[in-house]
Amino acid sequence: MSAPRGIQRAGRAIALLIALACAPISSAHQGAPLAEPEFVPPAPGTYTLHRIMAAPEGRVLGIDGRLQPLSRYTRDQITLLGFIYTTCTDPEGCPLAYRVFDALKEAIAATPSLHGKVRFVTLSFDPARDSPDVMRRYAGSRVAEKDGGLRWYFLTTGSARELMPLVEGFGQDIRITFDRSSARPRRELSHVLKVFLIDRMGDVREIYTSTFLYPRIVLNDIETLLMEEALKQSRAPAKK
Repeated sequence: MSAPRGIQRAGRAIALLIALACAPISSAHQGAPLAEPEFVPPAPGTYTLHRIMAAPEGRVLGIDGRLQPLSRYTRDQITLLGFIYTTCTDPEGCPLAYRVFDALKEAIAATPSLHGKVRFVTLSFDPARDSPDVMRRYAGSRVAEKDGGLRWYFLTTGSARELMPLVEGFGQDIRITFDRSSARPRRELSHVLKVFLIDRMGDVREIYTSTFLYPRIVLNDIETLLMEEALKQSRAPAKK
């Protein structure tokens, strides 16, 4: 079965982005060009993404400093959520997630059928350093303006206490070490890159690590969830 025309357009947009090796706004996000998977991903709608778990609830801060429940950003649209910290320089870590999100943003903008149905969430797990102002600078021009039918939110938390229910609920591993080789010991963070695909009901349906975080795969999964929703709606009894 051939892919829908909208997905074909999105695939061409991703291929163009890869060919141009577009770099995001900060040098910390630069790296090798985004690779394509070494296998042919299954076509949207030809497979099922099973429910893994419910996205946890907690309190987060937007770049405006307002406290909001995380569920405001994980329901009613398909959500792609990734944990980061702004000082990460590992090319296979936070910068990779940023670049993949950036490529997907352009692909979704080129696909009108996806407009208004997907949001991105970048959530810091370093509240000690990543204040709302720091997250605003990290976001740059990608703050939550509706560009191409997609909103991209950059969030943090007010404290480690507010952060922990979120990282534990998502199963996001974080290790904190201290570099004592210099006169001033430095706190360092490390983590396994994970990006979460969340459906409109707030359920996690896929978890991507750096091994499988390819724009083409994520886009197919988003389209699969949308096709699943459309099928459920078509089978729902008509309201009297």
